[in-house]
Amino acid sequence: MRDKPALGNAWHIYCRLFGYVRRYGHYLLLALLASMLYSGIDAWFASFIKPLVNRGLVGKDHDFLQRVPWLVMAVFMLRGVASFVSNYNISSVSRTVILKLREDIFRHLQRLPAHYYDNASSGGILSLILFSVEQVANASADVLTTAVQATCLIIGLLVVMFYTSWKLSLLYFIIMPVILVIMRYTSQRVRRLSLSIQTTMAHLTHIAEENIEGYREVRSFGGETYEMARFSKALRVNRQREMKVVAARSISTSSVQLAAALALAITLFIAAHDIYHSILSPGSFLVLIATMLMLLKPLKDLTSMQNRLYRGIAGAQSVFEMLDIPPEEDSGTQVLAHARGELELRHVTFAYTPERNVLHDISFHVQPGEVVAFVGHSGGGKSTLISLLPRFYNDYFGDILLDGKSVREYRLQDLRHQFAVVSQSITLFNDTIANNIAYGQFATATPETIRAAAKAAYLLDFIETLPQGFDTLVGEDGVLLSGGQRQRLAIARAILKNAPILILDEATSALDTESERYIQAALDTFMRNRTTLVIAHRLSTVEHANRIIVMEKGHIIESGSHAELLAKEGAYAKLYRLQFRDARTT
Repeated sequence: MRDKPALGNAWHIYCRLFGYVRRYGHYLLLALLASMLYSGIDAWFASFIKPLVNRGLVGKDHDFLQRVPWLVMAVFMLRGVASFVSNYNISSVSRTVILKLREDIFRHLQRLPAHYYDNASSGGILSLILFSVEQVANASADVLTTAVQATCLIIGLLVVMFYTSWKLSLLYFIIMPVILVIMRYTSQRVRRLSLSIQTTMAHLTHIAEENIEGYREVRSFGGETYEMARFSKALRVNRQREMKVVAARSISTSSVQLAAALALAITLFIAAHDIYHSILSPGSFLVLIATMLMLLKPLKDLTSMQNRLYRGIAGAQSVFEMLDIPPEEDSGTQVLAHARGELELRHVTFAYTPERNVLHDISFHVQPGEVVAFVGHSGGGKSTLISLLPRFYNDYFGDILLDGKSVREYRLQDLRHQFAVVSQSITLFNDTIANNIAYGQFATATPETIRAAAKAAYLLDFIETLPQGFDTLVGEDGVLLSGGQRQRLAIARAILKNAPILILDEATSALDTESERYIQAALDTFMRNRTTLVIAHRLSTVEHANRIIVMEKGHIIESGSHAELLAKEGAYAKLYRLQFRDARTT
């Protein structure tokens, strides 16, 4: 992902992140008040040591000693309630922030342009949603509460120390600059390392996902050893960077505690001298020792908190970088309920990268209800051309018109509602057969229309043999179905959508001869009164098209009917005779 200068500042990122936390300010305020009460009770308990020793143990005040157990029990019950209120509300805010961030990311993913998916790995996107967002929890509400709780406890303990002996308490202010320097250095290093950990986690997720999805190829080609080596290498890199963070955090915490221990040792030396000269009472001496020992924990919490904070900020930076990617352009205002199906391309040129055009000055006109086929060698630009029609890519030159108006004038949702696509690469969801057929049409689909679509796609006989019928789960990407069944299910989905423009991208490539004959009959019926665009490598399937467009290296080199193109004795005729000869020899 590209760096953005505005995100380079950690304070800017945290302020943006806190915008999510601020929505739940009432819960956060309650948690902060409970944290302050919790810290105040701990500070009070340190100060309570003085009267407990001087009045109770040294002064032998029996009435006071009898009240102490009840007082301690009541105070610590209150402390327990404050701890529960603080922890519960903070966890609630943190998990809700994570929920909202994941919702925002997933919602944004639905609107990102196709170029983003061309360049991003699915493993990296999953790592962002799962790992990076989880890290953000450490930089949101719980860090703020830790800071408030630790700071309040430090202030309370310092007040107790100053009240007991202000001269000795000044020693702690001498070590504060040392602690701040240590924390600043560590935070910068932890942030740099945390950003690199985001990258390694994305790489790990990507490798694992590829291995899981391609397990058949891995085992067929004997790639298990290679995959293990690749995954182990990524794991070791991730572990190395994680251990660097652990080392930096441990050195920081130990250094802070060492500085605090030095101040404690000096204080003990001076305090012992003061006791010898009867300046400090035994209770005051114990209060000083107790408060100084208690100071070590909040100092450690503050140090570890800033480490967690910067790991979370690293995750938040990755999240916000993705959220700042502009969504695909949807400036059209024209409403389109049902198109007639007239298509026209005027001098369309397109390139995925500036270095090389994929399509060159493409122009043609399709009347409503026409069947137009695109043929040619692989890499000729046929699928790219089709992907421009529903505006999956918007940065093309020239113009594409639907019913006489530029497709840029239509609202994206309305425009894409006009196309039903059956491609060679079928995507099925781990859901029931019925829901896969009705995908995107849940509001209008009924059991009857789903059944009719399945019947039209010659899928009904197969479905009725299943114990759960239409409620049968198809597995991850339809893995429990055969290739032909998956393709027929995709055709049933297109039939149910009932769009005015049908796109068939090698729609019958995975079918056997008998199934293809049935499906072709169904498609012939479905294609009536619809504009149909067919991408085909088997020329026998497009002989009856109204027009055949031959493409080569992004150019249209021939156009005409099957008979016209054969009579020209050009590229189409050569392709046709080559396939006919191959068919005779097999």
